Amino acid sequence: MPAPHPAARPGIHGRRRALKSLASLALAGGGLRGATTRRAVAREPEAAGHVELQAGDLTAVVGDNSAHDQHRAGYNGLWSLRHAADDRSIFVPSLAGLNLEHVVTGEHLEDARTFFEPRNAPMTLHRLDDAAAELHQPPTPTFHVESWTTFRLVAPHFLDMDFRFRPHRSVFPRGYVSLFWASYMNAPEDKSMYFLGGAEQQAGQWTQLCTQWHNDQSTVRHRDDRLEMTFPEGGRPALFKSVSQLRFDEPLFYGHCDDLVWSVFFDRTDGIRLTHSPSGGGMNPERRTTNPAWDFQFFVREPEVMKEYGFRTRTLLRPRCSRDEILADYSLWNQTRRDS
Repeated sequence: MPAPHPAARPGIHGRRRALKSLASLALAGGGLRGATTRRAVAREPEAAGHVELQAGDLTAVVGDNSAHDQHRAGYNGLWSLRHAADDRSIFVPSLAGLNLEHVVTGEHLEDARTFFEPRNAPMTLHRLDDAAAELHQPPTPTFHVESWTTFRLVAPHFLDMDFRFRPHRSVFPRGYVSLFWASYMNAPEDKSMYFLGGAEQQAGQWTQLCTQWHNDQSTVRHRDDRLEMTFPEGGRPALFKSVSQLRFDEPLFYGHCDDLVWSVFFDRTDGIRLTHSPSGGGMNPERRTTNPAWDFQFFVREPEVMKEYGFRTRTLLRPRCSRDEILADYSLWNQTRRDS
């Protein structure tokens, strides 16, 4: 498994100590000590294929690849995520957020069911408690990847995701495997993702990522990411193939949804890539605009059969706040993990 993200630079995380103290009171008892892993699960799967979770200001629906009402088949993860201050989910109602949808090995994926294999392969859903649920996907038909994803709401406005996967066969001829998550945002006025990074000579500054076209300079790598994914000539275009000249320095991003801010923090830089599409979630006719996709990837070099790999994220959904407040929450989460 890749090593955890090293301690971040004091210049970024020493800000707003008073804010951190207030945030720590709200987060007491809500760190990774409370997380439930797949080994704790010993119950029947949810027959409905989805469950509603609630904690603090957040209500979430976690679901598998099944269809229900307006939700379309083939979209797993967060069917919805809503803050008490808003009356709609931040994700497109028929689609999902934190939706596991690709396994990438560099080979041709012309067939849609293989291209979107995690969206089509069977999953089971287990409720862990009132605030947590787990998705389990047995080894998939083509890539033979088994995975477990735990979602947990933490008061007042956090949602944690713990992802683990295990390759069951060696089907990685180009020496890597990458998994891809999409979050289809529900027609925000600002389609941008914001992160700390920049161009080669612009390290550590707040940078806006808002691509003009789908599959155009879509993916931002970490400053030290040297993996060059290779693909055969003539394959279908894809967001993960199109690489931006921008680089990120800290493993986080945020964006605005109505009067809310949604932030995503990662527990490492190694293997993480950020990806954007201005229209990946289709159109919203009522708002006369596109639904952007705020995506990310996790890759592993030379994966070993039956070895377990994974990472953790913390997402934050709250009324709009300053960037310093976002960094304070990120710093506190890192400190909580180190102390666990």
